[in-house]
Amino acid sequence: MKKRIILGVIAWSWLAVASIAQELRVGAALRVITPNPLLPASGGIGTPKPTTEKKGDLFARVMVLEKGGTRVAIVGVDNLGWSSVLGNKSRALIKGIPPENVLIGCTHTHSGPDAYAFPDQTGKSSADLKYLDDCVKKIADAVNEAVSKLEPATLKIAVGEAKGQIAYNYYAPQLYDPRCGVIQATNKQGKTIATLVNYAIHPEIIGSGRGIMSPDMCGPLYDRIESKVGGIALFMNSAQGGMVTADNRRESNNEANTWEECVRIGELLADEALRIVTPAPTLDNASLYCTARTVEFPVESELMRYILKNSPLKHPNAKDASVSTQVNLLNIGPAQILTIPGEALPNIGYYLKRNMNTKLPFLFGLTNDAFGYMLTKVDFNSFKRYEYVSRTSLGEMTAEIYMEQALKLVKESPKAQ
Repeated sequence: MKKRIILGVIAWSWLAVASIAQELRVGAALRVITPNPLLPASGGIGTPKPTTEKKGDLFARVMVLEKGGTRVAIVGVDNLGWSSVLGNKSRALIKGIPPENVLIGCTHTHSGPDAYAFPDQTGKSSADLKYLDDCVKKIADAVNEAVSKLEPATLKIAVGEAKGQIAYNYYAPQLYDPRCGVIQATNKQGKTIATLVNYAIHPEIIGSGRGIMSPDMCGPLYDRIESKVGGIALFMNSAQGGMVTADNRRESNNEANTWEECVRIGELLADEALRIVTPAPTLDNASLYCTARTVEFPVESELMRYILKNSPLKHPNAKDASVSTQVNLLNIGPAQILTIPGEALPNIGYYLKRNMNTKLPFLFGLTNDAFGYMLTKVDFNSFKRYEYVSRTSLGEMTAEIYMEQALKLVKESPKAQ
């Protein structure tokens, strides 16, 4: 009799452990990465501009998801770009997550320090490498903390049109994707753990030339979401290339390049994200799947080749005429996510979403690497408006190769459900 009781207790305990192991768990954390003292702000290729004040802090924000034997980290960094050189240094310090399951993207603020370590004409860079190493450690610390905070969670996932004056395409006003994707995790006590917002926009209201260090409109977005629902807010950019930017236009055709406009747009996008996700059904035990592949791109641009060769970061996957990087596909319940290692133009974003195995498509732009603009071969260097984006692209075939490989991942992976 005692033996049967003991065996029953063991069996019950095993089933309980197995049940917990198959339960979706989520954790979140953040770290402030504002340099102190302030550093010059980088808005792209060229010499960063001095800063004398800050408007909001720069952050690394993390959401970790776990189910069964799969654990994934999503990291959003307030910077113009974040290369795999820096990301891999963080991955080496992260415990309990396979390196390929750590997705590190950037918000693309144009008011943060130079993380590309752009070389000047003499081959020298003014980037603060000690600061970047500190960010590397803080990102890893934030991910490790999020892992330690993993707890059973439910999800709400939704994609809908964000309405109001938020974004437009500077080159062709209506050529942008107004859809906003939202993933919100809540614990069993009903408290929000994290809210992730995915939207295509250049956070460049302030820009790099005003002497201000800032997360731009992303800062007010974080604050608004956290004040309304709690938890930690993240922003992951999407296909915002060529040139989907914040709609800070005024009737006089002037732009409002002020912190107040950052607040207006950031809070409006936050409110729209919450409006979109609030009525979504609750997913009690969402599935989780993550895969990755290495993709190699030819480097045809002399400018991009010069940067890869002379940046002190020394991209380990850069050869004389090519560079490789990681592309991820992530299924979270009914949502499917593809990472983009650069700034894909909106037509590429539309095409990818249309061919993904989900009604809830997400694109994480500037994630795992940030190799400039990605435009189709028919657009590349085809007309004057695209001269700049063509010059700051790896080459004519970048988007074609990426789309082929990304959609192979979609075809080979299970359907999001």
